[in-house]
Amino acid sequence: MSVTSEDVSSKDFTSEFLEDGPDHRPDDRQGLQSPRVALVTGASSGIGLAMVQRLLKNPELTTVYAGCRHPESDAVLVELADSDPRVELVRIDVTKTGSLEQAAALMRATGYLDLLVNTAGILHSPAGLQPEKRLKDVNTDDLLLAYDVNALGAMRLAIAMEPLLRKGRRPRFVSLSARVGSISDNRLGGWYAYRASKAALNMLLRTLAIEWARGKPGIVCAALHPGTVATALSEPFTSGYTGTLFSPEQAAQQLLDVILSLDSDDSGGFYAWDGEQIPW
Repeated sequence: MSVTSEDVSSKDFTSEFLEDGPDHRPDDRQGLQSPRVALVTGASSGIGLAMVQRLLKNPELTTVYAGCRHPESDAVLVELADSDPRVELVRIDVTKTGSLEQAAALMRATGYLDLLVNTAGILHSPAGLQPEKRLKDVNTDDLLLAYDVNALGAMRLAIAMEPLLRKGRRPRFVSLSARVGSISDNRLGGWYAYRASKAALNMLLRTLAIEWARGKPGIVCAALHPGTVATALSEPFTSGYTGTLFSPEQAAQQLLDVILSLDSDDSGGFYAWDGEQIPW
């Protein structure tokens, strides 16, 4: 299975056709917006890696957990961790509950989590998953795989990390969605598995945001569309594309700007890279 950490917009499509740990949180929870402890999933490449690197530019950051399935085998992440003691590598597979429980147990050493950015997602895989152009291309196993990674992965993360987020300063939980997951914006059809799994993700995050708003502190929860990003994931679908193509670094900066602007009134929303609210 190929799990990736980027997203593709509708423009790409048209161009191709726990036990709580000690409470170490700062007292001024409603003060500065910048996170001090963050977790980024899908951190081995693309937007995930760029998000880790961007967070490290914040002098207030004390720890960023860089999560992916095999971080110890990723040369870039290993070098990053060797060069900056704030980087903690953590094994995370969003399709495996046990992996997330183990990651959460390791992260209890910091006692809290201010920000979780889930960039893990799947659009295509060497095993045969590809965006479908028509009904006869649909494979139910591929549909289930897309749901497992793109929708259920975020829910597994929420279950495992909620206790740490509850202790965070202005905690935020965001997951990369895609404009093609908007039901009202779907005018072209196709891409059944990807569209449906991202629409499912949006509903799960909306429902989660309603529940989390009732707690103290309320955890801000949102779905984000990163735009069209120049990555290996989107490369097969950007031939002849004439729209704006962001670098992973640009995408990470833009998304972080949106993330830090979110407050409790924005929780449960679906936002583009520029802060525009996307219709469901």
